Amino acid sequence: MAHEPRVLAALSRSTPLVVDLGYGARPDTTLEMASRLRTVAPTVQVVGLEIDPERVVESRDGVRFALGGFELAGLRPDVVRAFNVLRQYDEDEVAAAWTQMRAALAPTGVIVEGTCDEIGRRCAWILLDADGPVSLTLSWAPEHTDRPSDMAERLPKALIHRNVPGEPIHRLLTVADQCWDIAAPHAPYGPRARWRAALGLLRQRGVDCAVPRGRSVDNILSVPWSLVAPLRSR
Repeated sequence: MAHEPRVLAALSRSTPLVVDLGYGARPDTTLEMASRLRTVAPTVQVVGLEIDPERVVESRDGVRFALGGFELAGLRPDVVRAFNVLRQYDEDEVAAAWTQMRAALAPTGVIVEGTCDEIGRRCAWILLDADGPVSLTLSWAPEHTDRPSDMAERLPKALIHRNVPGEPIHRLLTVADQCWDIAAPHAPYGPRARWRAALGLLRQRGVDCAVPRGRSVDNILSVPWSLVAPLRSR
């Protein structure tokens, strides 16, 4: 999030507000997010929201915690992170949750809605603004992931059941695997170098994917939402 241009733009106000929705049994990730975002937005205010009253903890390290759900507790945040929240819901409930959160955003605000494994080795998120979904990003630690399609199990709720032949997300993962295989000669230089070569091959095949500048710890695949939107919602 600290390197995503749309998030950085949303944090450009003098005192931006960030909501971490559904932080879980412990607020560790909320506190870590606050620490990392302060490196790019020192005046950021962070609020962690939980729908379970028993999980609401006392304020600490400059972060406030409160009771709230998709209505965002009446706040008007510039950035919302909702990770591993919608995975507990049915697919047909996603659109309503998105709409409710988007309605509560501040002007130019964005939502980062996605899923990750327990320690963040595999993450997938959809970036949304007031008009709807903007992009999909997959990010994985190459030491723990053999091929791009391994990310299928961590897709956001809006896509996880769509990884079947004929759907755009299935096609993207299939092409990503093919490019990963073709880039095998780069394997001696490490999985990150191999993935950078695979990204170049993806672009040659017409996939509008972002190519990160500089070295990245994780392998990242970011594409416009229009490239992966479920067929039913087009």
